[in-house]
Amino acid sequence: MVSLLEKIEETLAVIRKHTASNYPVGIILGTGLGGLVKEIEIEHEIDYTDLPHFALSTVESHKGKLIFGSIGNKKVVAMQGRFHYYEGYAMQQITYPVRVMKKLGVGHLLVSNACGGMNPEYRKGDIMLMQDHINLIGDNPLIGKNEDEFGPRFPDMSEPYSLELISIAEKIAGEKGIKVKKGVYVAVSGPNLETRAEYRFLRKTGADVVGMSTIPENIVANHMGMKVLGISIVTDECFPDTLQPVDVDDIIATAMAAEPKMTLIMKEVIKSLP
Repeated sequence: MVSLLEKIEETLAVIRKHTASNYPVGIILGTGLGGLVKEIEIEHEIDYTDLPHFALSTVESHKGKLIFGSIGNKKVVAMQGRFHYYEGYAMQQITYPVRVMKKLGVGHLLVSNACGGMNPEYRKGDIMLMQDHINLIGDNPLIGKNEDEFGPRFPDMSEPYSLELISIAEKIAGEKGIKVKKGVYVAVSGPNLETRAEYRFLRKTGADVVGMSTIPENIVANHMGMKVLGISIVTDECFPDTLQPVDVDDIIATAMAAEPKMTLIMKEVIKSLP
C-alpha cells in the first residue's frame, strides 16, 4: 500500500510542475463563500481532477480548484471547494489537502463555512468567529497510524482556533464597521438538516451554530502546529419553536450576501500576518 507520505509526495510533484514557491497562508472556502478568490492575484489554478489522491467536490457551489497566488504581499494557496464526510469520503481524504498545504509551507490556515444559528441572539447573515468546537461527526481524522513527521499521537486542543488571529479579526471588523459574534461551532455528519429535538440537544451541548464541516480540517491543522482562524456565516435560523423549512438555494443566497464582509475580514487578516 502507498503510504500517506508517499501520496503527498506524488501530489507535490504535480504541484511543483506549476510553482516552486512556498505558501505561508492556506485558505479553505465553504458553501457559497468562494468570493475571496477574486481578491487573489492568481498565479496558478489546478483542478482537483489533476491532483493525485485529491477527492472531488460534489456539492453545489464548491468548484474544485486549488488556487495559488498572492493577497497583498502574502503568498496564499486556497481550496475553492472542500470535501465533506456526507459525500462518502473518509476523514483522511477530507483532510488530505491540509496535509499537502503543510508541505507547501502553510503555517496559518483560514477556514470558512456556512452554518445554522442556534443561539437565539444570532440571525441570518451574521458572521461568527469560531472560538471553539464540538465534534459530533462521529469520526476523527487522526484515527489510525500516527504520522510522527506531522505531529504527536495525542495533540493538544486547548486552543483550536488561534486567540491571536481572533483578536486581529475582531479589531479589523471593528475598524470596518462589521459586527461579528464569537461562539462555538458543532459539526454533525449530515447531509440532512436537524430535527427540532436535535437542535434543542445541540444547543444544550453549548454550541451556538451547527454545520457539517471545518472540524476535521481544524484537527489536522492543529496536529501539524498550524494557527487556525475559523469564520462562520449564519445562513439559517435553527430555533425549534419557530423552525421553518430551508432549501439549499436559500442557504447559498444568504451566504453569498454576507460573503463580502467575511472576505474583507479575511483579506485584511492575511495582510496583517507577519
